This record gives sequence, structure tokens and C-alpha cells, in this order.
Amino acid sequence: MPNTLFSSMNISSAGMAAQRARLDVVAENIANAESTRTEAGGPYRRRQVIFQTIPISGQAPSFGSVFQSTMKNQASFQSVHVLKVIEDQSPFREVYDPSHPDADASGMVKMPNVNTVKEMVDMNSAARGFESNVTVMEASKRMFLKSLELLR
Repeated sequence: MPNTLFSSMNISSAGMAAQRARLDVVAENIANAESTRTEAGGPYRRRQVIFQTIPISGQAPSFGSVFQSTMKNQASFQSVHVLKVIEDQSPFREVYDPSHPDADASGMVKMPNVNTVKEMVDMNSAARGFESNVTVMEASKRMFLKSLELLR
């Protein structure tokens, strides 16, 4: 039981860290939604976080073992971590503004490929994911304390 309890806490803390990283990237995207010039040159590119599941045991499970444990209703504990942060390769928005310092010869300015509505949805989703992990962590803590009470 304690092993399972600590596994659930470890999984929840990893989930909170992953969602916090996602929130950081969303905040960076929103902050740079109008940045037409970056250190790399050109407009800012939207970034996205890629998560990867990792088995708690440290060994990658085979498809067969995951399938069998699912069919037998056995727990196969997996956690999550940030695999990498990638740049969205969708095209930049183009806005006509001949007075802008980054306008080309035809007066068009390439703007970042950041859609603030999409970023707000991502932020809401990450916040809900974080809250869910906090709820699981609190429930695990309550179960652990209740187990200690029963052992007295």
C-alpha cells in the first residue's frame, strides 16, 4: 500500500511539473504575440510542449504487458515528463503596415503565428490539469493519514 501511495504522489507531482512547464510556454507565447523581431531573426514562433509517459519501474513496458494488465484490471503506473519544447511551423500571419520598421518592400509585416484565443484555451487546459493533480495529491495524503490512524 505505501508503495502505491507514494507512486500516486510521485505521478501527481510529475504531472504538476509538466503542466507548470506548459503554463510557462503558454505565457511566453502570449507575451510574444506581437514580437516581429527575435534573436534568431524574423518573428517569434509559437512554442508547444511535448509530453512523454514514463513507466514508474524504470523499464519500458511492452505492448503485450500493458494490454494484459489492462485486461486484468491491474495498475500499470506511468508518470509524465516534458520530452521537449518544439516550435510551431505553421505560417506567419501577414499584416499590411508600411510604417512598421519590419515591413517588406510591399508594406507587409510578418507577425508571429500565435493565436491568443488558442493560447487561452491551452492555458485553461493546463491549469485544469494542474488542479486535477493537486486534487489527487490531496486525496493521497488523506488516504495515507487515514491509514496511519487505522494502524494506531
